[in-house]
Amino acid sequence: MSEPAGDAKLEVKQASKEVKESENVAEKYSAMTVSKNSEMNMGELSTVFSAVPTHKPVKKQIQFVEDKQEFSRFPTKTGRRSLSRSISQSSTDSYSSAASYTDSSDDETSPRDKTQVNTKGSSDFCVKNIKQAEFGRREIEIAAQDMSALISLRKRAQSEKPLAGAKIVGCTHITAQTAVLIETLVALGAQCRWTACNIYSTQNEVAAALSETGVAVFAWKGESEDDFWWCIDRCVNTEGWQPNMILDDGGDLTHWMYKKYPNVFKKIRGIVEESVTGVHRLYQLSKAGKLCVPAMNVNDSVTKQKFDNLYCCRESILDGLKRTTDVMFGGKQVVVCGYGEVGKGCCAALKALGAIVYVTEIDPICALQACMDGFRVVKLNEVIRQVDVIITCTGNKNVVTRDQLDRMKNGCIVCNMGHSNTEIDVASLRTPELTWERVRSQVDHVIWPDGKRVILLAEGRLLNLSCSTVPTFVLSITATTQALALIELYNAPEGRYKQDVYLLPKKMDEYVASLHLATFDAHLTELSDEQAKYLGLNKNGPFKPNYYRY
Repeated sequence: MSEPAGDAKLEVKQASKEVKESENVAEKYSAMTVSKNSEMNMGELSTVFSAVPTHKPVKKQIQFVEDKQEFSRFPTKTGRRSLSRSISQSSTDSYSSAASYTDSSDDETSPRDKTQVNTKGSSDFCVKNIKQAEFGRREIEIAAQDMSALISLRKRAQSEKPLAGAKIVGCTHITAQTAVLIETLVALGAQCRWTACNIYSTQNEVAAALSETGVAVFAWKGESEDDFWWCIDRCVNTEGWQPNMILDDGGDLTHWMYKKYPNVFKKIRGIVEESVTGVHRLYQLSKAGKLCVPAMNVNDSVTKQKFDNLYCCRESILDGLKRTTDVMFGGKQVVVCGYGEVGKGCCAALKALGAIVYVTEIDPICALQACMDGFRVVKLNEVIRQVDVIITCTGNKNVVTRDQLDRMKNGCIVCNMGHSNTEIDVASLRTPELTWERVRSQVDHVIWPDGKRVILLAEGRLLNLSCSTVPTFVLSITATTQALALIELYNAPEGRYKQDVYLLPKKMDEYVASLHLATFDAHLTELSDEQAKYLGLNKNGPFKPNYYRY
């Protein structure tokens, strides 16, 4: 190869210099640590919760899934792989990150039919491929860089081991971010067994990395419905291991243990639940007088609702839509069903890109908020024939019906940002007269007899976790809240918590928020004694009453 010309040499030298500078910047930021201004002794956690109020809102009854349901088949073109999926009320209705670089179709052999052993000689796990552990470790390390508050909590409490003796069985999305939480719990003294709350949520390489470190993981991407319940059972029912704490997302693990292993369930010291569906199930058990263990409702904590739901969706809605459809939003007509925290985030993002946004709502307060934010509140039937994109954010069922799907215009994009896959009546589309055509991963064209196509994303499941990723920093906030809730329930003296569902107190929400401020180099103003007396506050918080609406 010929020697570069003079100008070319200069450009190469300059590029090399920029690469070195970038590496120095990366090293600088990876070394950042959370400020010690927000330190709290782990031994003080229990005292913070001494007067936690119960929270028993009236909820609609949600029926448990008693039986495993058969997969529904829908027509596919000759030669195409069947894309059938299960229709279930369980939390197998929401995907997780599509950022995994491994494809479950690479090896069609079921992990249940394989014999795998990690480097420590243990076979107490069931993942897609244990050999992917090294790659999964790199994914976990990347996630940990943006979860500095959780890592800070790990370092501060590691010497005290507040979870020593805790045997936690978990059922959540198994992603790199969740792995940072699991390894934090282990560092604090806990033993963990883990499964996925969803049949499509697992990053296979991350599951392998956790299994390599000794965490018993039973999960892989693309599980069948039978695999899903088998994995949960393997986590709960193992010889010589009695779980005493539950960390759940969707309530399937709690429900399975309650129904199948009541004697094991009665020995649980506490449940931590983070999803709307799971919380509904807990309140249902509590109302019926069947909840025999205390539970923490993390979903309704301020740091979960306002950050995981609002700010997370404000960023991830665009990411999911862009990756799947390459759509340009300027001038597009979009209807967002629901103006709760998720809907507010979605609308703000879409409006910022120039989309014409409509909102549907049942709650007059939320509807008024939408009006004041500049959105027109309509009934879906009023705009169904003209909109380009429909996004559901309600957590309800049959928000978009078959009749409305029939009346959509050609090329309309339909997707869901709510927890459940029941918002869009996808089951009604699995009929002989309609043709399903897989365009790309998580993107289907549903074709009507007249040639009309509706673009359905993630088969009506959770868009951001199935078609893109969720911001790691937001998951750090939720994970820190979960860790503190587990610490509190496990260490609480007998009798502090009755057999009921509890909310995290304001003080703990404030502590979680304070741990994350150092990332932004934010400096809190401190009240003077005179100011604190004037407001009737403790200088160290809490700074708002429980009824305050942020």
